[in-house]
Amino acid sequence: MQGAELSIVIPVLDEAPRIGAQLQQLQLLRQNNVELTVVDGGSSDGSAQAAAPLADQVLLAPRGRARQMNAGAAASHGRVLLFLHADTTLPRNAAGAVLEAIDAGARWGRFDVRIDGRHPMLRIVERMMNWRSRLTGIATGDQAIFVRRDLFEHVGGFPELPLMEDIRFSALLKRQAAPACLTETVTTSGRRWQKHGVLRTVLLMWWLRAAFFCGADPARLARQYGYREAG
Repeated sequence: MQGAELSIVIPVLDEAPRIGAQLQQLQLLRQNNVELTVVDGGSSDGSAQAAAPLADQVLLAPRGRARQMNAGAAASHGRVLLFLHADTTLPRNAAGAVLEAIDAGARWGRFDVRIDGRHPMLRIVERMMNWRSRLTGIATGDQAIFVRRDLFEHVGGFPELPLMEDIRFSALLKRQAAPACLTETVTTSGRRWQKHGVLRTVLLMWWLRAAFFCGADPARLARQYGYREAG
């Protein structure tokens, strides 16, 4: 979409059951000059076809969230890029909040996050995620990272890692500028916590992150997290 101020890039892999509903919620933004780019990593369930009527463009890219997001950024037109997971929902005022922060001088940022689900421990997990992000200046993909295009290109986009690409990316951005930590809240699915148990998932994520910072192979960590091999 030529002339778009904000481009939202959504990487998908076998998300047909939910991608239509997510994109439907973004149509009001689309009507207000926000570009929606969906990047499919080789889905076998018709995700690309489900997304096509509700997006400005649907691309195919090699599997891997970082590669898909980089491909979407390259094909998008907005001066600001927002990277949105397929199981995360933006607040109604997302575009306004992002552009207001950018126009006020921010070069990148993220939202606070809420995890969908009733388990009381999820309230603790989400508070810890938001607090840790403010303290460290590091964001996760669940927090809908946004960035000025010129800064995105300056740092070389997302490092093409099979896991923790969001952590490495935000660390690169942090070297250039502090993030805008928006108090507006995105809601992300609690499906991985519900599937494996909240405590077990939290401990696994802590272990994976510690191993990553100690230099463990990201490909091996991705397999332990449950990601499928790229095809």
